[in-house]
Amino acid sequence: MKIYNTLTRKKEEFKPIVEGEVRMYTCGPTVYDYAHIGNLRAYLFMDNLRRVLKYNGYKLKHVMNITDVGHLVSDSDEGEDKMVKAARRENKDPYEIAEFYMNAFFKDLDALNVDKPEIIARATEHIKIMEEYVKKLIENGYTYHTDDTIYFDTSKLDKYGVLSNRKVEDQKAGARVEFDTGKKNISDFALWIKAPENHIMKWDSFFGKCYPGWHLECSAMGYKYLGETFDIHTGGIDHIPIHHENEIAQSKGFSGKIPANYWMHVNFMLMNGEKMSKSLGNVYTLSDLIEKGYEPMEFKMLMFTSTYRNQINFTWESLDSAKISLQRLRDGYLKELEGTDKVDESEIKDYENRFLEAINDDLNMPVAMSVVWDIIKNPKKSKDLANLLLKFDEVLGLDLKNYKKQEDKLPDEIKELVSKRDEARNSKNWAESDRIRDLLISKGYKVQDTKEGTLVKKG
Repeated sequence: MKIYNTLTRKKEEFKPIVEGEVRMYTCGPTVYDYAHIGNLRAYLFMDNLRRVLKYNGYKLKHVMNITDVGHLVSDSDEGEDKMVKAARRENKDPYEIAEFYMNAFFKDLDALNVDKPEIIARATEHIKIMEEYVKKLIENGYTYHTDDTIYFDTSKLDKYGVLSNRKVEDQKAGARVEFDTGKKNISDFALWIKAPENHIMKWDSFFGKCYPGWHLECSAMGYKYLGETFDIHTGGIDHIPIHHENEIAQSKGFSGKIPANYWMHVNFMLMNGEKMSKSLGNVYTLSDLIEKGYEPMEFKMLMFTSTYRNQINFTWESLDSAKISLQRLRDGYLKELEGTDKVDESEIKDYENRFLEAINDDLNMPVAMSVVWDIIKNPKKSKDLANLLLKFDEVLGLDLKNYKKQEDKLPDEIKELVSKRDEARNSKNWAESDRIRDLLISKGYKVQDTKEGTLVKKG
């Protein structure tokens, strides 16, 4: 299995620290608002990676954090605290905000059939381990403090910027607070911050009533559950220049080690060729797609048209294509399931080898899907091929085994109307056909004529 390692800037053979086991950390959401579909691409990548690793026989210990203690509006750590801003927007307590949007996030993951990490770590439940982490950094000589903030001193490192390869003078400050004239270096960042009197999320500590820096959360929780070094760290490419650089800096100050051997980053999703932005009105949630008549699995299918390291351009036309593709895959699976043809073992093995080669080439899902389509196009229809598609679905996560034909889900009354309409069409009784069509529409169903007959869907 080969994966692209951001740390070395090349594709490498994956070798876990412990044979047969993978320890992995994923940067999770800041739960101050609904996740948009661009955010969700990162967790579909996470799902894909988990499934590929498990398909290869690895046992996983995977941690994902939930940032429920604040995070500034900019990922460059400038501006207002996201949790505080959301609390004021909705006139709620920040803890209520966090609980609501965390549950909404997991509802989205369930709808997308995402294989979730073994450990979900909420920042607010790990404040003490963060405090101990800061104390160790102080003890090791990697910090200094102003009146209200303990900073990490990046000048103490042999190099800062090992992941992004950017020069320190090109870096922005990595702090939850505005630039402090007491800072020694522009790349220094806040570890532990004294909370203002009216700040709700704060905890008693050796430095007074404080709250942690954003970057500290991941380092401390990664260390708690995975140790000083682990196998894979994942996140979005926006995490590379600041958040992940600061995680590495903290870890080197804490233990002298880079925390993960492999760093994997998923690229952005564009909307009609533009960056997603609320001001442009092109930010959509999964619920928005559902309201427009799309299934979550159709969005998941769309993600397989690109590799995770490439940008993907979302358009309604591309989602329509994914919708058609998913239905074609489902119909193809059912035809295989009903088939009685015999397929040579060598042919099955060839499909398996090609699929494995694709997913093990840095999760090349477009190539993997080409193997799936070759199975669908095979003139032989066989339960062996249906079982092979189910095996591949362990990686795809499209839940093929639980798919039923649309007509199997219809009430008996509707099934009977569909049958009568097909009879009318076959006998060229167009008036009766149109009457039944209008009746179906009046009952809330969309009607589509195909060469296989009348298809109806609850509209």
